[in-house]
Amino acid sequence: MKKLLSNERGFTLVEMLVVLMIISILLLIAIPNMVKNNEVAGSKGCDATIKLLQTQVHAYEIETKEKPASLDVLETADYIETTVCPNGAPLKIENGKVVEG
Repeated sequence: MKKLLSNERGFTLVEMLVVLMIISILLLIAIPNMVKNNEVAGSKGCDATIKLLQTQVHAYEIETKEKPASLDVLETADYIETTVCPNGAPLKIENGKVVEG
């Protein structure tokens, strides 16, 4: 009897095509979910930036006993480093609250 299994060392073309098809299907499922998660992360980043800036507004009020007229006042006084959200939306102070605008 011959040893038929000793000469078989690789994958067949059909096996490779099946693997590539499975990988393609997984990518089709995964990519849209990643895009959606990036959008959610961007909005959460803006919310976190607003909360941080609002905290700095209160710290400025406590230390100077006056409300800042704008975020530029806080930036020049080295309370904050940026006045925009991570998604690029500008922020401003309205009625003592930090809001997008």
